[in-house]
Amino acid sequence: MRPLALKMSSNCCATLLGIASRRGFLGTTALGLSGVAFKSLLASTSARGPHFSPKATRVIWLFMHGGPSHVDMFDPKPALTKYAGQRIPDSVGKFDTRRDVSRNPLLPSVKPFKARGQSGIEISDFLPNMAELADDMCVIRSCHGDSVNHPQSVYQLNTGSTLMGKPSMGAWVSYGLGTENEQMPAFVVMPDPGGGLKGGPPAWGSGFLPASHQGTTMRAGAAPILDLKPALGMSTQRQRSTLDLIHKLNADHLAARGGDTNLEARLKAYELAFHMQSAAPEVVDIGGESAATLELYGIDQPKTREFGTRCLLARRMIERGVRFVQIYSGDTNGWDAHEAVKRNHEIYCERTDKPVAGLIRDLKARGLLEDTLVIWGGEFGRMPMSEKGTGRDHNPWGYTTVLMGAGVKHGHVHGATDEFGLRAAVEPVHVSDLHATILHLLGVHHEELTYRFEGLDQRLTGTAGNVVKSILT
Repeated sequence: MRPLALKMSSNCCATLLGIASRRGFLGTTALGLSGVAFKSLLASTSARGPHFSPKATRVIWLFMHGGPSHVDMFDPKPALTKYAGQRIPDSVGKFDTRRDVSRNPLLPSVKPFKARGQSGIEISDFLPNMAELADDMCVIRSCHGDSVNHPQSVYQLNTGSTLMGKPSMGAWVSYGLGTENEQMPAFVVMPDPGGGLKGGPPAWGSGFLPASHQGTTMRAGAAPILDLKPALGMSTQRQRSTLDLIHKLNADHLAARGGDTNLEARLKAYELAFHMQSAAPEVVDIGGESAATLELYGIDQPKTREFGTRCLLARRMIERGVRFVQIYSGDTNGWDAHEAVKRNHEIYCERTDKPVAGLIRDLKARGLLEDTLVIWGGEFGRMPMSEKGTGRDHNPWGYTTVLMGAGVKHGHVHGATDEFGLRAAVEPVHVSDLHATILHLLGVHHEELTYRFEGLDQRLTGTAGNVVKSILT
């Protein structure tokens, strides 16, 4: 569905006076809010609430787009060093990929690993700042998915399905739990400003759920959402009167056409936009933050400023009632290191390592980590063998996801890949299991969060999914 945009223009009243029919009115006023149009304003009308007392009330998902290499960051494999330059043994088994890289030589981890903290979790030198927080981490080394391609894997990690068009997890959480602040959306997405995501905006779409649950895209700066500010000369009173008229006409139209979620979303979007005109700019204004806080996130340094700013904004959003925030690192290619994995990961780790560590430290200091779940990971990992000599191909069969914060064990490693890091071998965690576990931490039984569509009770986890109870506190 094409996102709408809402322009609170001074021409709106004049436009209304010239409209002959409600159908013409609706066609004329389908203006748009570029993303905010489909967020939940009246969450109370559709939110169902938790099924039991939650450990986490909010989520910050740090999505490393492109596929960070687990065997170079969180999953040390001595066998890669021992058998460097040799082919992976046939005993590991055959696997499908877009290219036959099984004949390529094994590539050792490109950075050394060290045991970190009291827990002794091994983390590589790619992440010196995050490594200091090893005792706060729950490192799942046995994640696996079903597609070797970026778009399908991005969709699966976000929506539970490799097919485009299903509701994203943020949309499910918005639908199930609603927002804690009616002046802010429940689900906010901050894409990488470099542009491009393999899979695109459907990764945070609402799918068959009511359109109001789609992720709202925001950015730093004076205009966090395009077309949100009222036109020059438009007073608050005049704007309120205009919105009241729009609402009345739309409500009359909706009453005659029940079940039109697109129109319902538009009704909510106009009102949400009105409230956000004051709320959203305040959220993204970090001018009042201390110099120490800016330094903590790396905002004082060129390499970390951009990602650090988005991490700080995530903290400010959850403080103001946003329930689900997703931050993307990596543009169209991002962490997709088909060649020169060392240089690629140095670039992205330099941008993100300090900000992520700063976010965790800040959440802890403010008492927010106790009920906030932070997720770090990508749509898959990388192969143990080389590609183009110094790179690695995609690996959805075994990779790492890191959880921190509410409800998960700290200083804990769950599962393992095989000795080469190719496949999840011990206590595997499928994407659907990860989703079931995240929902469980939010107080939701994944089997019971459903929506009737095409004659079936649809759910995020489909017909699968088991809560990984061994990682829970």
